[in-house]
Formats: sequence, C-alpha cells, structure tokens
Amino acid sequence: MTGPTPLAFDAPLPWLAEDWVRLDQARRDGRLAHGLLFSGPRGIGKRHLVELLARSMLCGAPTADGLACGRCADCALIAAESHPDLLRVGPDPEAKSEEIPVAAIRALVERGALTPSRAAWKVTLVDPADHLNAAAANALLKTLEEPPGAALIVLVTEQPGRLPATIRSRCGQIRIPTPSTADALAWLSGRIPEETAALRLCLAHGGPLCALDELDDARLEQRRERIAGFLAIARGERDPLIEAAAWNGLGPRLCLDWLAGWLVDLVRLAASEHPVRLDNPDQREALRTLARRLEPAALHRLLQRVLRARALVETRANPQLVLESLSIEWLRVGAGQALRRS
Repeated sequence: MTGPTPLAFDAPLPWLAEDWVRLDQARRDGRLAHGLLFSGPRGIGKRHLVELLARSMLCGAPTADGLACGRCADCALIAAESHPDLLRVGPDPEAKSEEIPVAAIRALVERGALTPSRAAWKVTLVDPADHLNAAAANALLKTLEEPPGAALIVLVTEQPGRLPATIRSRCGQIRIPTPSTADALAWLSGRIPEETAALRLCLAHGGPLCALDELDDARLEQRRERIAGFLAIARGERDPLIEAAAWNGLGPRLCLDWLAGWLVDLVRLAASEHPVRLDNPDQREALRTLARRLEPAALHRLLQRVLRARALVETRANPQLVLESLSIEWLRVGAGQALRRS
C-alpha cells in the first residue's frame, strides 16, 4: 500500500464546500467556539476541512474565500511543519498504547502553549480525540471550561460517543456526513480505475478518501483471498487457526472491519434474499448461499463478538488470540448449522 494521496489546501473538497462557507463565516463573525468537535465516518474529508480552518486562522493574508494564501511567512512555516502556533496532539508513536496521555495535555497548559507567539491565534488539533485517556480528558476539560481568549482547540474523531459527555457539551459540534455516492464517484473519477470505483467506495463505507488511499488493487486481492478463507472455514475446508494467522498478518483492525462487514451482509441475506444494500456486493451469491443454512441468532452473537473485539484490539489484548477465538467460533457457527441441516 502506498501512503495517503496528498491533497491540496487551496479549496475544500467539493462535498464540503458548504461546510467551509459556514465555518469561514463563523470565523469572520467571531462566532467560532473556542472548542470545536469535528466528527463523522472515516475517509470523508473532515481532517482536510480541519486543516483548511487551522491554516486559515494562522495565515497572514487569507484569500477572499477565507482560505490560507499559501505564500506568506506563516503559510511557509505551516508547510514546513514548524509553525509555533499550530500544535498537534495525538498518541505517542513510540509508546505501545495508542492512548493520548495526560502529559500531552498538561504540557499545553503548563508551558503556556495556548498563548499565540506570532499569529493572532493558537490552534491545537487533538486527533483522534477519542484516544484521550481519562486523566487527559479531565485535563482538557479544565482548559475547555476556561479557554484563553486567542486559543482554538479542535478535536477530531470518528467515534464522538467515546468522548466524555462533559467534553462534548463544551465544544461546538460539527458533524460531517458521508457524501452522496454520485458526488463521491464524480470526485474519484480519473483518480482510480473506473471499473473498481463503485466497489472500492462501497468497501470504504462511502468514504472517498479511504477508497482512494486504502483500497488499491493489491488490497482488493488481499480481501478476495481472505473472504475466500472465511467462506472455506464455514465449509470445513480451512483450518481456522491458519486463517486467523493470515488475518493478523494483514492487521487485526483491518480484518476485524472486514469480518464485521461479511457478517453484517450474512445477517441481511438471512433476513431477505434481496436486501436494500450490502457492504460486499461482489460477494452476493457466495454469501447468499451460505446465509441460507446459517442460524441468524448465531450470526448475531458472533457479530457482536467481532464488534467488541474491534474495541479490544485498541487495548493491550493479544490480537492473535482474539482472532483465533473468533475464527474457531466462526467454524462452530458454520459446522454446527451444517450438522443440523443434515
């Protein structure tokens, strides 16, 4: 997989143009809250929108549309990732835990880091905000309750429900919706092969940026191999422990997301031969055939286990053991129903 495709910061993404106009007008009118919470699904461009706002707040000569000029000294410092008034807070890449520790938040306050040094504003981006541990969330709450006059704190998350209600209540909430399929496909046109664009967008749950950056031909082939293994387990033709090792090799988060999608589609197909939508439309026939002989209640139970496992792998749980347990349970679901049908 290649890295994320760089996006220019000279304009908002097409489906976020109206969101940008509202944000810029609020900034001009002095109506921006000192704490903002941007939320929405992965890959829809909310981080690009946040970046546009941060750059605009620090730019010395914004354009008529409120965007950063890209030419002034402040813009040059932002491009060099050395602007003293743009702070980014996230998990420590050197740490085993993916939590944002309290030390990262305390440092902002104790060093006076929320006071601008050269621009009119100090902008702090906390991303992903749902990774704040309890102590860090409490420290941030105190700052949000008594924010300095020229500080903007922006939180970004796909899971706002995992943030304390006290944090959410003290932020202006900006929920970014998934773009329409037509808008997303129009933007993807010319950026990815047309013959796989619709499938990639569907697998990305409607997130155009994920479809662009995370689902190239190599990843689509890996998915094809893993869903073949998933189906083979249910037929008793694949050792679940070997398949679990393959899942873990690709990354537990990715494979748990895939597993959840396959099980959701099986639940849908068990309920109706022609569901309104599928997350894996290219596997419709294989999944439909399997769904006919599986017990819906067992599918629901396994799906709930997979969803809980997605949260577990963000802790210190052993991902290999989690995946092995799920693959064995999947074998039991498939084999158990096959026995009852015989």
